[in-house]
Amino acid sequence: MKKYLKLFLTITASVALLYSCKKGCTDPNAANYDPSANRDNGSCYYINLPTNLVVTLTNVSNSGLVEIEATALNENYFTICFFDGNDSTIITSATGEASYNYSDSGSHNIRVRAHLDHQNYTEWNGVAEISINSSGISNVGYTTPLSYPNYSLVWQDEFNGTSLSSDWIYEIGTGSWGWGNNELQYYRQDNTSVENGYLIITAKQQNFGGSNYTSSRLKTQGLNFFKYGRIDIRAKLPYGKGIWPALWMLGESFSSVGWPSCGEIDIMELIGGNGYNDRTVHGTVHWNENGHAMYGGSNSLPSGKFHDEFHVFSIIWDQNTIRWLRDDIQYHTINITGNNLSAFHENFFFIFNVAVGGNWPGSPDNTTVFPQMMVVDYVRVFQ
Repeated sequence: MKKYLKLFLTITASVALLYSCKKGCTDPNAANYDPSANRDNGSCYYINLPTNLVVTLTNVSNSGLVEIEATALNENYFTICFFDGNDSTIITSATGEASYNYSDSGSHNIRVRAHLDHQNYTEWNGVAEISINSSGISNVGYTTPLSYPNYSLVWQDEFNGTSLSSDWIYEIGTGSWGWGNNELQYYRQDNTSVENGYLIITAKQQNFGGSNYTSSRLKTQGLNFFKYGRIDIRAKLPYGKGIWPALWMLGESFSSVGWPSCGEIDIMELIGGNGYNDRTVHGTVHWNENGHAMYGGSNSLPSGKFHDEFHVFSIIWDQNTIRWLRDDIQYHTINITGNNLSAFHENFFFIFNVAVGGNWPGSPDNTTVFPQMMVVDYVRVFQ
């Protein structure tokens, strides 16, 4: 019996000695730290995680747009996770820049990681407080400044009131031959509203005055008219087959000489329709040269449609040329120095409208969704 007891004690002592002498990395700061090791064997190695992670979170006022800019030292890339209810969107960025558009107001968590590699990173967590304006219109999109070198702001409408200002006049009815284009709508004052800093023109499928559709058409004729300068109009456009929004100008001489002798400058027109049409805008001039003459160009988004967010439609107009820009990208120009283009050296007034149907877009079909809105944030004239 003593023999077996001695053997047992010997084995127990050997096991205890084995565990008491376990070698490994004993530095808690090492990547391969072994908490069960009690003797360091020199195997520790270390990973230099990214440091100095700084995150700038920008929430665009009255919209759901959140923009992230992150910087760090010793990072190879960033991942930015936007939590949205039960969903999340992870964006991998080499620059640390990312953006996300929330559709609901409230508190939304955001996580930013500066990565050395997939498993090794430094983490930042924050919260975006989202407040979308009561009109339900997201302000996401391109914008332009209130000043430019060598220009002065001479007129603007930011639509900050609760009704249309006295700078504008409503045009009512169906016009002659559907406003000269066989348009289908009846223009009414009731289809215009001003709220939360936006002018909203709404096209509806509505029986009124013998027409199946209603909308609005506004002008500044006799009140505000301009020759030359830079004009910026920030707007979000309607879409769909048969929908025809326009931001344009007519010569102030229209009442005396008629169209097209007065001249027409189409700053923006869109002919709605699925795909290409909903993501393409047109800039055109019309004039009289032994009859109607016109010259135009177009610009298309690479994807999506002009309804998705705000864009700025501009012209830069001087004594030599008219240039068309979308979001400060020039896409069309015309030389107006010829004698036959004298109309474009006179005063022009604004017209904003959303037509339904007509010779160019055709009629709405069963794919067209109503109501449709053109939302204008501002119009500015610089000279």
